[in-house]
Amino acid sequence: MRKLLFLIFMSFVFTFCYSQSAKKILPCYDLTEVLKVEPTPLYKPHLDASKSFGIKLLRDSKTIQKYINNGKFHKVKKTAKGYRVQKLDYSRAYLVSKAKITLEKIGSRFSKETKGHTFTVSSITRTLEDQCRLRKVNSNASLGISSHNYGNSFDISYVRFNNVLKYNPKMEIALEKVLKYYANVGRIYYIKEKQQSCYHITVRNY
Repeated sequence: MRKLLFLIFMSFVFTFCYSQSAKKILPCYDLTEVLKVEPTPLYKPHLDASKSFGIKLLRDSKTIQKYINNGKFHKVKKTAKGYRVQKLDYSRAYLVSKAKITLEKIGSRFSKETKGHTFTVSSITRTLEDQCRLRKVNSNASLGISSHNYGNSFDISYVRFNNVLKYNPKMEIALEKVLKYYANVGRIYYIKEKQQSCYHITVRNY
């Protein structure tokens, strides 16, 4: 009887440990299902631009680190002229070189246009795992591939300026004016996302 109980106990321990290990190894997304989702006509140029930088789809932290190590991803400062980066729970503060430079130029131009005001960057580069975690708390997060998954996209809030969460139509107009300028000269694509209260910006490989 004692031997039987011991065997049952060991079987339980093995099953529990294996299930815990599997949880750590298995990704929280199904890549096959993710790849099936077709981008909208409005969003397709963003994905096409993203793929032109030679960055492979960012699946997890290891793929991010690989591009940091080989110098293709650059750290985005938390504060710079014209912008602040909010606390990032579901993305990482890294971008490809052109995207980082373009963000800095957008911030600088916005600061000049508004005489020193700042906007807030609310999301930057995401892995598929980050996106999966985000979708668990935000059902509006993309089900398919996002341009955030390639390191050349970021979001700018249009309801948070000077680190204050408050609707400010004057600042929003000034921000969109700057974004239109860079879109017109072929540097970026952008979409106004009303559900997220942000502008989704993708830097082109100009």
